[in-house]
Amino acid sequence: MRGGKTMQNEGHAQIDNIKTMNHLLPIKKRDSVLSRMAELLEEERTNIKTINQQDIKNYSGDDLAMEKRLLVDDAKIDGMILSLQQLSSQNDPIGVERFNFDHANGLKIINKTAAFGTIMIIYESRPDVTVEAGGIAFKSGNKILLKGGKESLQSNLKIVELWHQALKENTISIEWVEYLNYNREETQTFLEKPTQKVDLIVPRGGEQLIAFVKKHAKCPVIISGRGNNFVYVNAEADLNQALSIIINGKTSNISVCNALDKVLIDTNLPNWEVFAKQIIAELQHKNVIVLGDQSISKIADVPQIESDLIWHEEFLDYKIVIGTTNSDQEAIDKINKYCGGHSASIITKNDAVAQNFMDNVDTAAVYQNASTRFTDGGQFGLGGELAISTDKLHQRGPIGLQHLVTNKWYVYGDGQIR
Repeated sequence: MRGGKTMQNEGHAQIDNIKTMNHLLPIKKRDSVLSRMAELLEEERTNIKTINQQDIKNYSGDDLAMEKRLLVDDAKIDGMILSLQQLSSQNDPIGVERFNFDHANGLKIINKTAAFGTIMIIYESRPDVTVEAGGIAFKSGNKILLKGGKESLQSNLKIVELWHQALKENTISIEWVEYLNYNREETQTFLEKPTQKVDLIVPRGGEQLIAFVKKHAKCPVIISGRGNNFVYVNAEADLNQALSIIINGKTSNISVCNALDKVLIDTNLPNWEVFAKQIIAELQHKNVIVLGDQSISKIADVPQIESDLIWHEEFLDYKIVIGTTNSDQEAIDKINKYCGGHSASIITKNDAVAQNFMDNVDTAAVYQNASTRFTDGGQFGLGGELAISTDKLHQRGPIGLQHLVTNKWYVYGDGQIR
């Protein structure tokens, strides 16, 4: 790698049982590294928080969501440790049989899951990704190239130092987890002319980062897309549920892609104007800037949106747009036109209406009577996530351990020719 800017060369002399990165580590070895990494995070908890405060102090931007994602506190470290513990307890995702066929000529044909090889993760601000995404990639038998943002550099370097310690203590080459301390120009050069084989790239961050990676990458890219999630309040909604779900979706954590940005209210809802005013008052009480479409701005003292283009925006801020719709189909059409393909929720007591909505809304996750904040690998029982994909190939929604694999065909014969 270029200019000594990676952390790959340290300690190679002590490693004698792994000479190449071209083979799969035994599952016991992988699990042992994950378990040891969890222990090291606990042992180094205070140091990690202290180093992270350096990154916090050095951050000079005005992006509130990025600053919130940058912070590593006890809750974040607890989450990192839990994700590693869950990963180490899960079954090996490699070698799982997907298809078995006995050919008429005697060939036995089996399809099994296989590791990609080398996965590059490019992300902004979140040091916990260095643990969670790195752990998922490693458990699934892949080498990891971690490219974090400059705002979280010191935190990331400390965490990668712990990765390397866990690897070396298990007599495994530290090349399995590599940190790329590149600036933007160096990253672009690597994407266009990689100095080592890269099989898959996953960008986690804003739209500019994703566009940058898609433009320059020479290998497959899984898009961990934006949110811009919707809640639709149907005419048969439980209004107490609706209010609680909207407040939770918007205010529990503004810095995440599963946060709520848009609300649609069915005008067939009895006294919808009263309900709309109640939502607005509750949101404003929590310091959320509320914008409305023409119908909402007429009945409440909120600014009217200047353009329909705002329906496309993901805010990652204390900001929300509330609008009205005249039918379930109109709500479905509007969500499909403007949403980011991430999550959408319908609030209704009518299960048939909900099922129609969920079948026809084109998002990775659809909900009935629940907050979009649950679109998360841990919450979905995956034991963490590499990213949340808004692509449809090869996996949609949270990418967990069992999804970070490709496949391979095993064909057993006895001299058959065609």
